[in-house]
Amino acid sequence: MNNKYVAVVGAGPGVSAGVARKFGANGFTIILLARNPESLALRVSELQDAGIQAHGIVADVSDEQSLKSAFARIHSEHGTLDALVYNAGANTIANPSVLDPMDLTKDFSVNVVGALICAQLVAPAMIAHGSGSILFTGGLLALNPVASRASAAISKAGLRNLAFTLAEEFAKHGLKVGTVTIGGAVASGTFFDPDLIAEAYWDLHSGKAAGEILYMQS
Repeated sequence: MNNKYVAVVGAGPGVSAGVARKFGANGFTIILLARNPESLALRVSELQDAGIQAHGIVADVSDEQSLKSAFARIHSEHGTLDALVYNAGANTIANPSVLDPMDLTKDFSVNVVGALICAQLVAPAMIAHGSGSILFTGGLLALNPVASRASAAISKAGLRNLAFTLAEEFAKHGLKVGTVTIGGAVASGTFFDPDLIAEAYWDLHSGKAAGEILYMQS
């Protein structure tokens, strides 16, 4: 019986779908979390059609109670997760001089605060179990900020530091925490194909790599 589970938060047709396919091909049951019920159902159906066990839970990463309810259901129905992949993101396009502080706050809530909450919700059971992976989708804006993408740059820098600090805290408990810092536009059939990027997440989970993978063309 399959008893390996990964929760993919912020499920969509891009990176998260590639990650789901990769983990599913390695025997994991996939639990997708997303805000839109119709899109979520489509993603789950695609995985099931590919022979991968998959479930969907509607959750809003900007709503702490929504996340708490979702992960309480996961733990009740499936037990301890083997891996968490946080892929949710928001990006207001504006230069910092005109960026609405409320838009920055909303984006940061999705990009960083939601990631923190999810990590806090899965970590205790993983620590008790002595293993687990917490993985984040980062971006090169964290290292090379661009004015018109100030909100995303600030958020991705925050997410990157969250990953590093969680990794330091949880290492003694046997947990792996990592981030895949993607340096390009995700598109099928290119270097940034979701299925190729998914290999980086698997390398972090399996221990082939640790900390941060800079996924970019040289």
